[in-house]
Amino acid sequence: MSTGVWAEVVGQPEAVAVLGAAARAADELVSGRPVTPGAMTHAWLFTGPPGSGRTTAARAFAAALQCSSAGWGDVPGCGECQACRTVLAGTHPDVRVVAPEGLSIAVAEMRALVQISARRPTAGRWQVVIISDADRLTEGASNALLKVIEEPPERTVFLLCAPSDHPEDISVTIRSRCRALSLRTPPAWAIAQVLQEHHGVPEDMASWAASVSAGHIGRAQRLATDPEARSRRESVLSIPLGLRRLGDVFTKADDLVKSAEAEASAVSETRDEAEKEALKTAMGFGGTGRGVAAAERGAKAALRDLEKRQKSRATRTQRDALDLALIDLIGFYRDVLTASMRAEVTLNHPDRAADVRTAAAEWSADSALRRLEAVLQCREALGQNVKPRIAIEAMLTSLHRG
Repeated sequence: MSTGVWAEVVGQPEAVAVLGAAARAADELVSGRPVTPGAMTHAWLFTGPPGSGRTTAARAFAAALQCSSAGWGDVPGCGECQACRTVLAGTHPDVRVVAPEGLSIAVAEMRALVQISARRPTAGRWQVVIISDADRLTEGASNALLKVIEEPPERTVFLLCAPSDHPEDISVTIRSRCRALSLRTPPAWAIAQVLQEHHGVPEDMASWAASVSAGHIGRAQRLATDPEARSRRESVLSIPLGLRRLGDVFTKADDLVKSAEAEASAVSETRDEAEKEALKTAMGFGGTGRGVAAAERGAKAALRDLEKRQKSRATRTQRDALDLALIDLIGFYRDVLTASMRAEVTLNHPDRAADVRTAAAEWSADSALRRLEAVLQCREALGQNVKPRIAIEAMLTSLHRG
């Protein structure tokens, strides 16, 4: 099992070896020693299925690049020095993580980042920019990023993370200027091991969470540590066999949408209020003396902009919560389809094996496939900004009809 900064990079020994070799080459470059051409490059593209740990691997690589320990083990990145610890904690001054708070990464944000990336490192060896959802770059943001990747600053490294290198996820021109690193879905045993050793999860709970997470590390951790996450999953997986009457469609749709709204609200409330108070303080809101009126007008305008961003972030959080529910449903209908065809494969939801057998006995394989397609169509509709309640009700109607 990997150690140091790589401890959370689960089930990716080949990727860790590649990144470790690149970090060694980067150290040689900083020291002014000769390096094999191509051993280290200024732009990387981390791809892999959801939950494979793309951003985790990118952050670990960033820590290895900044690591100040002279006593490296087999792979650079001791995990103990100040540089490693601050990178992993998200507080290193020369490592910036860009994650869209709304539905996309705007061009203005990327232009500001490009300006910062042109500076020399202030405390570390490299200026590192991690873009955790590069597939959410707008066209303008992609163009701004492309310009700096084409003519990169000498000591800056860009680490892009996306589900795939398909043109729908990342532009062909950006892809052609990056070194691609593909991550795989980690095995359940590896996820369970990390949950036990690094998060203190009991063995039985770790094994269960890993077995039902479909290889999604973050999902497994939430299920293992959050009773509400387990409750939401149970509610979602009760849907397939719970649609007995047409009225159940609207009841279940209401429950699903309200649950996503509540989750988004819980995530946003405390953070939103703290951001507003910090902005008011910074803008001198509520002060006295000269210039107060002008300051308050500026503060109000800034607050409107902040509220707009917060609303966009809440929308994304709600969509992400719904998407997680849809992924659970996709896994269930896939299990039913494999059971109908008597395929000897591992279930996505092994703890729902009895429900899977019941559904397989009641539905034909064609009916299970139609239901699976209905959930996929709902995901596509949500991606095209169809109102969540309309998309969910349409999907559940199709699931009820079969």
